[in-house]
Amino acid sequence: MRTVAMHTPLPPQEPRPPSGGAMQPSGPNDDSAAYVKARPPGATDPWSAQGRRATQHLLEVREIDAPTEVAEALGAQRVVVRRRLMLFDDIPVELTDSYYPLAVASGTALAQERKVRGGAPTLLAGLGYVAHEVFEDVSARPVSEAEANTLALPADSPALVLVRVTRDDKGRPFEMSHMVMRPEGRHLRYRWIVE
Repeated sequence: MRTVAMHTPLPPQEPRPPSGGAMQPSGPNDDSAAYVKARPPGATDPWSAQGRRATQHLLEVREIDAPTEVAEALGAQRVVVRRRLMLFDDIPVELTDSYYPLAVASGTALAQERKVRGGAPTLLAGLGYVAHEVFEDVSARPVSEAEANTLALPADSPALVLVRVTRDDKGRPFEMSHMVMRPEGRHLRYRWIVE
């Protein structure tokens, strides 16, 4: 028997009442399926699609020697990295570094220091890289000093770390993302199909 993680859309999060009783909007969209599937023509990326409450800043785009973990996951020694700071209600909530093999990203908008219209999965799908298998690893650890400064957290605050590797139907890994998240307000949701 084989267990396969199927990232299929889940119903939208409903507002949750806090202990005081007044309804508050839910936190960021943490449904993984939204972040690995191509968007409809003309649609914005899934983070920005949450409205004015969700914004992002592109911190860096460049070609680098792949860190060991990235090289092992992608089977590539040189990669393009896109580093972003995600904000929700103007609060920095996540640092996201996405890595792409040069064979995938070179000469595309992924290698340019600008937002990718519709998000990276939409561009990748147009290049023939459609998510088929997604592996995620979630852990918790204290933030580093640099992460604490960027996320406006006290030193040694806990963070969620999510590492995602996406492969196509030929088994080729074409994207690895490393996310460091403030834990409050996050709700990681999964649906499983066991074969």
